[in-house]
Amino acid sequence: MTKKNTTIYDISKKLNVSVATVSRALNNHPRISQETKELVMATAKEMNYKQNNLAKALKSGETKTVGVIVPYINTNFFSSVIRGLEEELSPHGYRVIICQSHDDAAIEKKQLNTLLHTQVDCIFISISRNTSDMEYVKKILTTTNTPIIFFDRKKDIPGISTITIDDHKGAYAATEHLIQQGYKNIYHFSGDQNLEIYQNRLNGYMDALTAYKMPVIKDNIINTGSSIEEGISAMKAIWKRKIKPDAIFSASDFTALGACKEIKNLKLKMPQDIGVIGFSNEPFTQFMELSISSVDQTPVLMGKISGNVFLESIKDNSSGITIEKKLVLTPTLYIRQSSKRK
Repeated sequence: MTKKNTTIYDISKKLNVSVATVSRALNNHPRISQETKELVMATAKEMNYKQNNLAKALKSGETKTVGVIVPYINTNFFSSVIRGLEEELSPHGYRVIICQSHDDAAIEKKQLNTLLHTQVDCIFISISRNTSDMEYVKKILTTTNTPIIFFDRKKDIPGISTITIDDHKGAYAATEHLIQQGYKNIYHFSGDQNLEIYQNRLNGYMDALTAYKMPVIKDNIINTGSSIEEGISAMKAIWKRKIKPDAIFSASDFTALGACKEIKNLKLKMPQDIGVIGFSNEPFTQFMELSISSVDQTPVLMGKISGNVFLESIKDNSSGITIEKKLVLTPTLYIRQSSKRK
């Protein structure tokens, strides 16, 4: 036999009150007395009543859930953004559904469709490294009422708000620091240039060199991904060159860590022989035996602001106004042992 779920009709019958009274009490209606609300809530709990969230969502037009799609959740940056998002939205009754694209545009598209079918109230996305076609996202904007908000990795699309950090400014500050510490031959591990964030970091590096009248040498820009292994491989390759680097600015903390591991293997000293600075301020950078300088992306704040942009958009839409926001946060450079000569 299948156990029957308790309904508001069952509660109504037990308390000998109308179904409307039970419904209003469960939804904290101001016209229902506090005594009646408490009685209905206690009876609902006793009878193991569970509210039908789908029915409630159909009635109100909102599910009180939002979706977030990130490339990977096992990095401090993305997990911290999600933490900030939850901290901002949870007090307003929202739950967060987390999806991973695994840096794959095809999976990202499937996750988007899944979240749409779940009828989430908003979708937050940090796009995958090979996302290029945005037609399906534009179609969502024109065929549904579901807002989309980009954070960190983004595309510029009319109608979509974006929350990013000033990657150019962070990279400029990192490179400038190395120059001011007396480094002369600064290499750059550039990250995936399909992504705008890494393009901006490369431009920040080049602009800092130019501003200090230092040459921008194409061979000093090493195309890497964002893994420890790629940092090790890149460091091995460049140390075989006749003219060697005396500093590395990496667009990723993980490639910076790989470089540091190989530097140690080569019996070189940091920061005396070579300086290293990364980007993202992953927790390991400050807890290494020799701490690594890095640019902080304020991920928790990015998550909080992303959530706030959504909440503000609800207010705007209630007035018939849609406001597209392009917010750029200021990064912070943390100078540590790996680059501090002076």
